[in-house]
Amino acid sequence: MDTSMDAFAAPTRALATEAVHAGRDDLAELGLHAPPLDLSTTYPSYDIRAEAARIDEFAATGARPDGPPVYARLDNPTTGRFETALARLEGTDSAVAFASGMAALSAVLLSRASLGLRHVVAVRPLYGCSDHLLNAGLLGTEVTWTDPAGVADAIRPDTGLVMVESPANPTLAEVDIRALAHSCGSVPLLVDNTFATPVLQRPAELGARIVLHSATKYLGGHGDVMGGVVACDEEFARGLRQVRFATGGVLHPLAGYLLLRGLSTLPVRVRAASATAAELVRRLLTDPRIARVHYPRIGGAMVAFEVYGDPHDVIAGVKLITPAVSLGSVDTLIQHPASISHRIVDASDRRSGGISDRLLRMSVGLEDVEDLWRDLTQALSAGPAESPRPVRVARA
Repeated sequence: MDTSMDAFAAPTRALATEAVHAGRDDLAELGLHAPPLDLSTTYPSYDIRAEAARIDEFAATGARPDGPPVYARLDNPTTGRFETALARLEGTDSAVAFASGMAALSAVLLSRASLGLRHVVAVRPLYGCSDHLLNAGLLGTEVTWTDPAGVADAIRPDTGLVMVESPANPTLAEVDIRALAHSCGSVPLLVDNTFATPVLQRPAELGARIVLHSATKYLGGHGDVMGGVVACDEEFARGLRQVRFATGGVLHPLAGYLLLRGLSTLPVRVRAASATAAELVRRLLTDPRIARVHYPRIGGAMVAFEVYGDPHDVIAGVKLITPAVSLGSVDTLIQHPASISHRIVDASDRRSGGISDRLLRMSVGLEDVEDLWRDLTQALSAGPAESPRPVRVARA
């Protein structure tokens, strides 16, 4: 089966329609309604000459093989459906899925390094593990940290990538992606679009060549599947497939199945959670226990705020809201970045990236706003607060 389903590429459709139908357009002709789940690790072939030719072609080009995969580390029909759907939602030629968001980022870095392009220009803040991967040089890369205005000057002949998150984790700072892409020149711009999702923002339409997702978050949407995916042009995707085959960071087909299912409700979930988040922001802005509120201009379901009191008391005080890392689930999660998600980042680098020790990051879910506010307000009262001061909303 041709899991790319190019033959079924429809005229431009609304995002909500694509979320439901992309990756599934051939099901009716196959006599199916739900996408099939292919758990095979290997695929039989009685024509070993033809099989050898297909392996040679993949090794040389990284193009997806026609017909059944040779081996599950090379490709999988179920995962392929998710890749097709995500590419359609992001408006790119292709997408390549991995076992996690960090596996996806690692593959991008390895792909560029294989061309001798080991230097990365990056803008803080990034997700803590992304920051650590770049800063520690674990994959042989070298990073230059800069602000968006300094990107052009930081690019060198061996620069293989410019990386940014917008909105950023955890401050929700935003950058002008179109202007940044212009500053990159011929160097590919990677935008981590995990927080925004294609519902709120499509970076490829703004000039980014690479769009990264921790699919564990909003794309899956239920806190029960781990994965990562890179949406990009087909040329870049071919290199990523070769890295994935060689390193083994493949997405399990069951995860691909669940992620494809998650995409079908993505627009509904993101828009509903975003509406609740906006209302919580409105209330936090007038709460004397809150020093500062961070919320992106494009909206979304992520909220960050700095408290006058002890943030650890707030974490310990929630009952309905779950104190846990990750985000994008149907239930609301809250965590303290300086202690957990960004603990691996040096304290001075956290501060320079705008991550204060009193910052809390909340991923708003689908609960009723009144229940969430009741839980949050009692948690904010769990410890002593300092004298009230003016509250500011920070928007990038």
